[in-house]
Amino acid sequence: MRLYTSPRAPNPRRVTMFIAAKGIDGIELVDVDLNAGGHRTAEFTSLNPLARVPVLVLDDGRALSETRAICTYLEGLYPEPNLMGVDATERAFIEMADRRMELHLMLETALCVRHTHPGLAVLEQPQFPDFGAAQGQKMRATARWLDGELAKHPYVAGERFTIADITAFCTLEFARGLLKFRPGEEGMPHLQAWRDRIAAEY
Repeated sequence: MRLYTSPRAPNPRRVTMFIAAKGIDGIELVDVDLNAGGHRTAEFTSLNPLARVPVLVLDDGRALSETRAICTYLEGLYPEPNLMGVDATERAFIEMADRRMELHLMLETALCVRHTHPGLAVLEQPQFPDFGAAQGQKMRATARWLDGELAKHPYVAGERFTIADITAFCTLEFARGLLKFRPGEEGMPHLQAWRDRIAAEY
């Protein structure tokens, strides 16, 4: 299999972290230079016409895109260690937690970065700085909620490490790099402690 990725982007990092957490070997990594427009080439759009990374090319040549779909496929091939739930109930609650991280924390962070950071202007035209700033405030509200959740249990979805932790961690690292977001400096000690613990492991 071959994974088209971009190391600094959060969604491809989610897949590579998922692969690392499972200890999967043998997947070829192909870096796509987003700033140079590598995702818009004819070669790449033949794999994903929406011009987004990541894309996993299967052994039979078919191309699978969308982070969650790729992780679901890999979970099926490599069921242990389990990261997405062992039965219907656990799978549902882990997916709920992961979707909250993806559709709130990650989306708010991404919109803030894409509309406020000058380095992202090449990918987001036009930029709307006021909209981006508002999304940054929403991201912090979500982060404060997550800080409260992590005061109750050690991981995002409960008592063990799951895909929801991967989504949240990759989002925070993206925000750490481009927004200089440090939860501990903004009164979120549980989120900071969780981030530091995951960083030490991965």
